Order: sequence, then structure tokens, then C-alpha cells
Amino acid sequence: MLNTTHATRGMAVAPHSLAAQAALSVLRNGGNAIEAMVAAASTIAVVYPHMNGIGGDGFWVISEPGKPVQAIEACGVVGAGVSREFYSSRQLTSIPMRGPIAGNTMAGTVGGWQEALNISATWGGKLPLAHLLQDAIHYAEAGIPVTASQYASTSAKFDELVLQPGFKDTFLVDGKPPQAGSLFKQPRMGKTLRTLVADGLDSFYRGALAKDIAADLAEIGNPITLEDFNAYRARTCAPVHLNHSLADIYNTAPPTQGVVSLIILAILDKLNLKQYQQDSPEYIHLTVEATKQAFAIRDQYVADPAYMKVDPQSLLAEEFLAPYVAKISLDKALPWGKGKGPGDTIWMGVIDGEGRAVSFIQSIYHEFGSGVVLSRTGINWQNRGCSFSLDPGNINSLEPGKKPFHTLNPALARFKDGRTMVYGTMGGDGQPQTQAAVFTRYAVFNQAVQQAVTAPRWLLGRTWGQSSESLKVESRFTDGLIRRLRSLGHEVDVLGEFDEMVGHAGAIVRDPSGVFAGGADPRSNGTVAGF
Repeated sequence: MLNTTHATRGMAVAPHSLAAQAALSVLRNGGNAIEAMVAAASTIAVVYPHMNGIGGDGFWVISEPGKPVQAIEACGVVGAGVSREFYSSRQLTSIPMRGPIAGNTMAGTVGGWQEALNISATWGGKLPLAHLLQDAIHYAEAGIPVTASQYASTSAKFDELVLQPGFKDTFLVDGKPPQAGSLFKQPRMGKTLRTLVADGLDSFYRGALAKDIAADLAEIGNPITLEDFNAYRARTCAPVHLNHSLADIYNTAPPTQGVVSLIILAILDKLNLKQYQQDSPEYIHLTVEATKQAFAIRDQYVADPAYMKVDPQSLLAEEFLAPYVAKISLDKALPWGKGKGPGDTIWMGVIDGEGRAVSFIQSIYHEFGSGVVLSRTGINWQNRGCSFSLDPGNINSLEPGKKPFHTLNPALARFKDGRTMVYGTMGGDGQPQTQAAVFTRYAVFNQAVQQAVTAPRWLLGRTWGQSSESLKVESRFTDGLIRRLRSLGHEVDVLGEFDEMVGHAGAIVRDPSGVFAGGADPRSNGTVAGF
């Protein structure tokens, strides 16, 4: 029996234990869920540097009891001077995945921290920024123990990263990936975080720090300018919403694929998933088939909302989804093309003693983003914009000022009986699939939170540098289940028992009684921290 962590005063979950502990420390010192999440977000940017950082983007879903759910879009946009011609003049037919011109979008995550703290202030939040960032600063300056995950990512991507500006001097030791368990310091990041404390988070965009970052970018030939920094602001907005039979479920709107995660759950709700056995071949088959339909909708409709031809919320309407539901057969797998591919990210959740909840995600896209590390500030810049197409007819074609498509999407549910749940994962195309697994296992099949997170998972498509588009399943599934999936027409590959490829999931549920239950992913370095 897997033990779910319980508490009564507050709880945080993160894919690295030090980030969860940073959040818990803030809760213990009277901070609220948002303040705790800023502490966790800054800490994980330091202790899990291959997965995220302040040179990337972030998204928030925030719930306050009795109030409408809010979202924060801390998504960078394409630089004003960047166009398709910028790349074609360099004889490129696609945007490079690594290097200075892969990083063609602003980094929004620090702006998202500030926007969230503005909401926190309306809750009475008053902990100083120095308190919230103290753990991150300590771990940057005093060092962190390198995780096996960081070592594996650095080793696997060594050849494509080692020659990128600043990477070798920042993330290698004596020219080699730092060994798991060794002490790893990031003094320039510590200095940058101290600057944010001294000058305020807005200095990232409109202060001396912004000038340093812009100068770094200019020196390496990156197209983002100081004017792009000055113009950027994160924003509070409405999430997309699914009225599920069991809960009101919320996720971030486009340009994220949050609506895709909700579409999968909407389709499964219409298929009456509970009539099948939990973790049965039928359960996995139908969830995979629902995923195919959701991805087809995504690839046709989802982009920067300013360029979409439909209202994102309309994609969840029963009449819109009906033909997609009708395509699904219990007896045969539909053909599968290909997905959007990999994404290295972190998801974290916090719920405080007042029931205020935050579901949060932060990313630099691929492992180590563009691979570029800026010389003055030690910031590893994201490569989210390499997902743009240079085809002007593509829904995600590159345009100045446009928001890139994001696989990122943090989820939050308010159950009809008063429970609140935050849940999510990292992993590109895997995010909607793992969210579907965690939510349905917990909500539909009544599995304990930790069981819902730990149970064997699957992944349709490719991630983590894999080229195969097959259905990948962890080896803890039975041979009989795998044979049945193959007999239905799925091309199945078998992964390890607890394979990082299927993501780092987590979840927290707060019952109306005030009891918290949380689960962290054994595939990560994470933990649930409650008190």
C-alpha cells in the first residue's frame, strides 16, 4: 500500500524536495499559497536547472474559496524585430533548436511571479521578497547536490550543448557533466537573484538588470532587444473551464494546450469511463484514443489566441466534441500521426490553510533551453520560440510579437462536494495524458492521491529526444495488458518500471474538513511537504 501524505495546515508538492521545503517554510512563517509558490519557483529554478529557469516562461492557475478561478499568463512573445525573413536571410528553413537565435522570445516567468504577488497582496500577503527568494539564493551560492536527472540530461545532450555560448562555463565541471551527488554552484545566478531582491522583480524588464540581460543577448547575436524587455508584462486572465460530471476543472487558455487536457477529460466523461475497470486495457485504450482526438483539435485550432479562428472555450462545447467522441471505438485503435514532441518543465502545487490553491508550471522548453547562458547574469535562456513554423500558412507561423504555442498547462479542480485539487506534470505531449491519468484515477476510480501518481503510466508520441511516435508504457503493466493493447492496433514500446519519460507528476487535494492529501512522483526528485 502506497502511503499518501496527509496534513491539516498546508501542503506543497514539487519534483525536487528542496523546492517543496522552501514552499513549506513560507507557509510555516505565515505566508499564503502564492508566496509559498514564489519561494518554490525561485528555488527550483536553481536546484533543477536542466528543467526550468528564470530565462523561461510560467503559467499559474489560482483558486480562492468563494471567488472565480484566475490564471496568469507569463508567456514571452517574439521580439519585435524578429520575423520569418530574419531566418530566411540566414538560409534557414526552420528555427534552430539550440543556440542564440533559437531564443527568439522574451522570458516571462519573473513577470509572472510579480503578477502573482500582486494578487497575494489582496489576500494580505506581506512577506518580503528577500524572504521568498532566500532559499534560492542560498542554493545558488552555497551549491546544490547534482541530481541524477541533471547528470543524465547533461550527458545525453552534451554534444548539442557544449559549444553553445556560456554553457560549458556554467553547467560543466572540468569540461564534463557534474556527477550526481557532487556539489554544484551557480554564483552568477545568486548575484542575479540578489539584484531582484534589491531592485524588485520588475528590474528584470525595466531596470539595470534588464540592461545587463539585453547586452548579454546582443553580444551573442540574439534578436531580443532592451525595448522588448521594457514592453513586456505578464497578465492575469480567465482560465478555460470544463464542467465535468464530478468537478469544475480549470486550466490555462491558449497559447497553452490547457484546453487539450480538458478535452481529453470531457471526452472520457462522455464515454462513461467508470463502467470499465481501473487501469484496465479498456481504460488505457480509451484514454489514448481520446488523446488522439484532442491532439487533432489542438493541431487545427490552438495557437496565440489573437490568431485563432475560434473561441477556445467553444472547443469544450458538447456539440463541438460530439463528432470526435463518435470516432472512438472500443475495439480498434485509430491511426496516429505525430505530436508536438518533447518539453522539459516543472509542475508544482501549493494549497494553504485557508484553502487558497495554486497550480503552477515553469519551463525553458527543451532541457537547458537554447543552451545559451548569459555571461553577466548566468541566465539560461529558453528556446520556446523554436516551436514556431516559418511557413506563413501554419497556425503557429512566426510573427513579431506573437506568443508561441505552449505545451505547458497547470490544472486545478473544484469538486462538487467541496474538495479542491491541484495537479500537473512536466513532459510536452505527455502533460495532457498524465493529467488525464492522475485525475481519472483519483476522481473516477477513487484511488488514493499517491497511488494515482505512482501507478504505471503511458505516453503516446515522442518526448525526451526520442524519435518514435509509438505508445510507450511502463513495464509494470502486465504482459496481458500490453498484448491486448497491441491486439487493438496500438504500436506499443515498453519502458522501464519508473521511467522519467512519462513525466514528473504531482497532486494535492484539500477536503472541506481541512485535511490535505498529497502525492509526489517517485520518478522525480520530489516530495510532498505538509504540516
